[in-house]
Amino acid sequence: MSGVCAPIKRAARSACKLPAIAFAGFCAAALPTQAHPHVFVDGGGEFVVRDGKILEAVKVTWLYDPFETLYILSSYELSLNDQGDLSEGDRQTLVTHRSQWPSDFDGSTHLTRDGEVVPLSRPIGFDAALVNGQLQVTFTRVLETPIDLNASNIDVLVYEATYFYAFSVSTPSRVLGFAAGCNTDVIPFNPGEQDSALQAALAKLSREETPEQEEVGAIFADRIRIRCA
Repeated sequence: MSGVCAPIKRAARSACKLPAIAFAGFCAAALPTQAHPHVFVDGGGEFVVRDGKILEAVKVTWLYDPFETLYILSSYELSLNDQGDLSEGDRQTLVTHRSQWPSDFDGSTHLTRDGEVVPLSRPIGFDAALVNGQLQVTFTRVLETPIDLNASNIDVLVYEATYFYAFSVSTPSRVLGFAAGCNTDVIPFNPGEQDSALQAALAKLSREETPEQEEVGAIFADRIRIRCA
């Protein structure tokens, strides 16, 4: 996430640019053991549009931090080949495991139209790959009812409710399909004094504890915006 947790994120990445042999031990010591968030994910979103201005779906990309990447691979007993990548068989195994979403999983992707929540499907079309040693996953969430982008204020908020995962929209958004007169923009979370105080309170929680405040992740959310003339 940008903003208040950026220093932690940068430190995590800097510390974890190590050979794989030294990675696990060093990073376990370098990263805080009692702090929210615990997992850092970069990524972005793309708007799937048809017939000029009809929004049908949002395609989501996540890029896990190096530490979480190794944790995920080891949890499925997967290892890298001599080229530092996954074999196709292991990649397909990873896709199978990671696409088995919990029944209440919302993809950490929330769409609003003029401030009102727009219902989305469960994540579909899951895929996974290693990109420069980091796990990248993609999936799509389809609008239950496609909407006309004309004269609508459409935002995608990227967050996980408990803020266990910190999402940062780090890549430019774009439109997939023809969309006349439409522009996209990324609006990063801009912390204030109150947000910093909340972040400090969250940092006191252990890995097993969940914040009492509901949807606390939304407070720290980056958002992706699409506007059509």
